[in-house]
Amino acid sequence: MNELLEGVLKGLMGRYKERVPDVSAVMAAMKKEGVIQNDSEIENDHIAFRSLGVPHLGIQSLEKVFLHLGYTKRDYYFFPEKKLNAYWYAPPAENFPRIFISELRVGDLSPASQEVIRKYTGTLHSDPVDSLDLNDVAKVDAFLHSHFWSIPTLQDYLALQEESEYAAWVMYNKYYLNHFTISVHSLKPGYNTIQEFNTFLERNGFVLNDSGGKYKQSPDGLLLQSSTVAKMIEAEFANGEKHTISGSYVEFAERRVLPQFRNLPPQEIGRQHRREGFEAQNANRIFESTYSSQTTKIS
Repeated sequence: MNELLEGVLKGLMGRYKERVPDVSAVMAAMKKEGVIQNDSEIENDHIAFRSLGVPHLGIQSLEKVFLHLGYTKRDYYFFPEKKLNAYWYAPPAENFPRIFISELRVGDLSPASQEVIRKYTGTLHSDPVDSLDLNDVAKVDAFLHSHFWSIPTLQDYLALQEESEYAAWVMYNKYYLNHFTISVHSLKPGYNTIQEFNTFLERNGFVLNDSGGKYKQSPDGLLLQSSTVAKMIEAEFANGEKHTISGSYVEFAERRVLPQFRNLPPQEIGRQHRREGFEAQNANRIFESTYSSQTTKIS
């Protein structure tokens, strides 16, 4: 099963890197400064997906793929301001990333926005995962990059964006990987705290999401996160109309050692000794890495 999971993750990361130039740019800057020698030294803390809470889609559908691949469903999160639900999933082994899946509470949107979303998703009469061979890497990879509904018109995209930038992003991007996350605590001294790594990023010209500060910290002080701002990409809508929209971004996480393990020698510290899970307050700000309030900061 782990071999199957490796194949699925390879497909996700391959397409993500092609579309998000910041991934290769961050890694190149890390090599230039001697932080890493090759990409394989980077620990992927987690990857994240966005979805729509409508019949046959959303968390209850997408999670089936990862539960089959050995993941375990963990904590629930609610984001009232952004009208989102989310869960995170623990991997079957420590060398795999955690997974974070969020979904839009479509029923909480205005009737007009609900109508737009259901115009496209209403053509689905069954859960597409139920007919998917989850043991076939190529089919799972294709599924995660598939269009389950037609490409929206620019008019519908912009109408959704007025009420929910999350909704508009998902309507165009589907299950496209929203971000992957570098575990900065696994890096060498001078780069292994979120503050130091942010300094490194800005020194190399990367623009950071500053919603709630350039790094977001959990109340217990043990989970610190930051992210780049998504670059704008040219998207083609129905009828061939083109418009620039936000793509995906890169996140960075520092999971500090739990108080009861602080006396352990550094070489003995593993994932189980560090702060686990996520923090709604942090994630709420990280979501905004694709929002216009952040993307307009990039000239």
